[in-house]
Parts: sequence; C-alpha cells; structure tokens
Amino acid sequence: MRVLYFGTYERGYPRNAQVISALRRAGVDVVEQHEPVWEEGEENWSAGHAAALRLARAEARLLRRATPDADAVLVGYPGHLDLPAAKRAARGRPIVFNPLVSLSDTFVADRGRFRAGSLPARVLAAVDRRAFRAADLVVADTQTDAKFFTLLADLPADRVAVCFVGAEERLFQPGWSPGEPFTAVFVGKLIPLHGLETILEAALEAPELRFRIIGHGQLDRLLDSRPPNVEWARWVEYDLLPAELHRAGCALGIFGTTDKARRVIPNKAFQALACGVPLVTADTPAARELLTDGESALLVQPGDSGELAHAIRRLASDSDLSQRVANRGHAVYRERASESVLGTRWRSLLEGLL
Repeated sequence: MRVLYFGTYERGYPRNAQVISALRRAGVDVVEQHEPVWEEGEENWSAGHAAALRLARAEARLLRRATPDADAVLVGYPGHLDLPAAKRAARGRPIVFNPLVSLSDTFVADRGRFRAGSLPARVLAAVDRRAFRAADLVVADTQTDAKFFTLLADLPADRVAVCFVGAEERLFQPGWSPGEPFTAVFVGKLIPLHGLETILEAALEAPELRFRIIGHGQLDRLLDSRPPNVEWARWVEYDLLPAELHRAGCALGIFGTTDKARRVIPNKAFQALACGVPLVTADTPAARELLTDGESALLVQPGDSGELAHAIRRLASDSDLSQRVANRGHAVYRERASESVLGTRWRSLLEGLL
C-alpha cells in the first residue's frame, strides 16, 4: 500500500511525525508532498497578513504540482485549508483527514483569540465544516473528540474514526531514572488548555516540591511572578526532551478546564508514558479512555491545584507507588498506543476505505 501524506502540515509536529513513522513501521509506503507554512517562526499559528500570504502561496503550489501515484491521500495537521488541493491530488482516490483539532474550537473557545459569534469565529467554523465534510474519513485522537467532530460537521458516525496520538519511539523510550531533588516536569506550549495557573498554584501550595516548566507561549506572563520553587526553561531542543523526562520525578499532563481540555490526551502524556515516567494529569473523559487513576496515572480534578499538589506529594514520598504507576503506565502505552499498535490501526483504516 502506498499513501501520499499531503499538504501544509507542520512536518515536525508530533502527530504528523508519529503517524508517518507508525505507518512505515506497519509496512506502508509513505511519500510526502509538503509545502511548508507553519514551520516559519515561533508563533506560527498567529493570525496576520504574512501567515495568510505564506498559506495562499503554498496552496497555489499544491494545486500546480504533479502528484505521485498513491492508493490514498492523507492530509496532515493542520490541513484544514488543504482539502481542495487534496481532492485534485487524489483524483478520485480516498482522502483521509488527520485534523487533530477544530480551528474554531481552538481559537475561539480554548485560546480566546476571537469572540464567539464574531465574523472570524463564523469563518473558522465554516472552514472546519467544509474540511471535515470533504474527506472520506476524519481521524480523531480520542472517542470524545470524535463525537465532537461528528456534531460539529454533522457527519455520519462512520465517517469519523479514532486513533490515539502516541509518541515517536525513535526518541521516547523507557529510561526513567529520577534525579534529586524530586521534580515535577511540564513540557508544552503555554496555552489555556494546559492549565498553567493550576500548576503554579500547586507550586505555591507545596513549596517543598520542585517544578520545572519547559516551553513558552500565550501565557508566558504568568511565569513572570512564578514561585521560587518553579524553574522555567523557555526552550529545550525536541531531541533532548526524553532526557528531561527520564530525570523527572513525575511528568505533568494538562489541567485546563475548557471543553477542549476534556476531549484530548496531549502529546506530553503519551511521551511520558512511552518513557516509563509516572504521569499526573486531569481526570477527564478523554483521559479515562486510556488511563486508570492510581494504576497507570494519578488523575486529578481539572483546575484543582490542591489535588494536584497532593498527587505530586504522594509520588514524591512513596517510591513504590511511583514505580507501580510508571510500570503500569508504560504497559498501557505498549498495549494501546505504541507505534506498532497505532501503525496497525492506521493501516486498517486505510485498507477499509480501499
């Protein structure tokens, strides 16, 4: 089987890199037809004339380029505006869309960049619906997100499937060996989904614990007055993140209270599980699709800094508990979200269309 991975997708983003890696591991010949847009600059999702011009030029190039033969076309994240070019490239072959997010949900409900009901919000919702409906199959990251996509675009249930995000196993491998002092490590873009406020409040409530925040973004300002037990590294090379996780006492997932936070399991959670690191994250419908509290992770109420501080204290004071959670979390990853499992899942979805 040959698949064309197509569009303006962010090539280095874990969802795209992991899907391509998993498919190849499953014996699928993946060829790429990529026009870079989102790789250019730190705030690559910022609205603006420069980003719009880059995107317009990229879409024009996609429409003009000859496309290699393939059995199916897979449009990567973020590819919401790539579907017209993908239809031309497909020439009647199946199109699978790997959106990861809804644009309207991300920029209106979650990040608050645009006001609900505003013209930009309505345009983003229309782009979502048109992109989802143009694909023969939309692949969501959780069952909870799949239900949301189905309602958003008014799609039949059989037009939306689910495949977990997983982790790139060329990098994220077991090797947990926590250093001293015990440190809770968070990695990610600082956006509302992640619940940075909850992490900082937990640090205030547990001054004896150490926290390490890796990343920057929309909520950088919150770290300007961070507690003294919080260390902030604005940037760590992606290839060095496994070492950060291996040294951590525990890894932190997301703790936001938005609807989107309830529907997703983020990259950082799968990466921690792949590395065999005990994970603390919010107790959400999406998390419960994979994790069990007290076994494969410690789950806390979204936005509850007291519960978060208590969970980290439990791991810091009980090495046996930490080891059990680490071992079971990694086992669940291997059973349900490893590259071999997800590669088989992606291949079966594509074969079903053929």
